[in-house]
Amino acid sequence: MKKAILILTLMFFSAVGAFAQLENPVSWSYKATKISKTEAIVYLKATIEDDWHIYSQNIKPGGPNKTVFTFTPSKDFSLVGKPKEPKPITKFEKSFKMDVLYFENEVIFQQKVKLNKGTTVVKGQVEFMVCNDKQCLPPSEVTFSIPVK
Repeated sequence: MKKAILILTLMFFSAVGAFAQLENPVSWSYKATKISKTEAIVYLKATIEDDWHIYSQNIKPGGPNKTVFTFTPSKDFSLVGKPKEPKPITKFEKSFKMDVLYFENEVIFQQKVKLNKGTTVVKGQVEFMVCNDKQCLPPSEVTFSIPVK
């Protein structure tokens, strides 16, 4: 019995240690700016560590996972179009055998919203994949909550 407890304890601490070593080379920040009484722009900024990159929203099938924004529906606002992004870097990646579109260092995505109420909170999630020249990490999902005042 003591051996089983010891083995389980060792497995637990090994798993905790493995999770502590997971890399997280992308951090996200958010803000919103009203452009009129009834419209605002939500900014979603990814800050990317050196030698890493995230992919555009416009990746063709068969390649890496593209960046995807999902906004939680609300009666307080509606989306105007799709999220916009700056011009990405285009490069042929051997591992995917295709040209891919990606961003390094930092990228700011923008989503215009029509306000049905003076103040609101835009909520949702972003799913993205991050790679460097040696490896790709599994896709990550981050939730956000952006006040619009």
